[in-house]
Amino acid sequence: MRSRPVVTIDGPSGAGKTTVSKRLAEAAGFVRIDTGAMYRAVALAARRAGVSWDDAVPLGGVARELDLSFRTVAGAPRVFLSGEDVSDTIRTPEISMGASAVSAHGPVRESLVAKQREMAREGGVVLEGRDTGTVVFPDAEVKFFLDAAAAVRARRRQLEISPSGAQSFEEVLRDVLRRDVRDSTREHSPLRVADGALYIDSTTMTVDEVVGEMLRRLPGVPR
Repeated sequence: MRSRPVVTIDGPSGAGKTTVSKRLAEAAGFVRIDTGAMYRAVALAARRAGVSWDDAVPLGGVARELDLSFRTVAGAPRVFLSGEDVSDTIRTPEISMGASAVSAHGPVRESLVAKQREMAREGGVVLEGRDTGTVVFPDAEVKFFLDAAAAVRARRRQLEISPSGAQSFEEVLRDVLRRDVRDSTREHSPLRVADGALYIDSTTMTVDEVVGEMLRRLPGVPR
């Protein structure tokens, strides 16, 4: 029996999971685990090692040997791969698509799910990703599925990855829709709403409204 709950937030690209999970974890005094960053790190490590994103067995080896850590630097969460801060590198459009590709492979998912379960086994954590409530922690005490209209998600992604407008909205929307198809139809751990999860459509909601709705569902957390 965990003394504090495991909270999972699943949803498609651009739904706002990263921003919301950061705010929710801070408000609740929980640790945040960005599972998506772990798959991005595998994609980056594989690219640097010359391993194809389509080659499941070698990718599983990359995932098993992944030297990854989450640290707070100057008050901001950062991701380190083999001691290198790769927080910005793993957010490029190329690595985003690579993360979707490598996450479709069973050996990669098995390796990273084991790491995620170990990180969160004591509770008091917020996990965000694609399968945190369906596969990683199907017994999580609190589950959310955060969604938004595709056009809204694409606009958010464009502002995140290309604030100068170097990548057009149409390009980002195509990438978002391609990733939606890949994530929801993959053989291993497809994106879906977990049993018992609260579905939240953030299309017309502010971050404060979404976080407030989630906080109301957390047992024992001051509002």
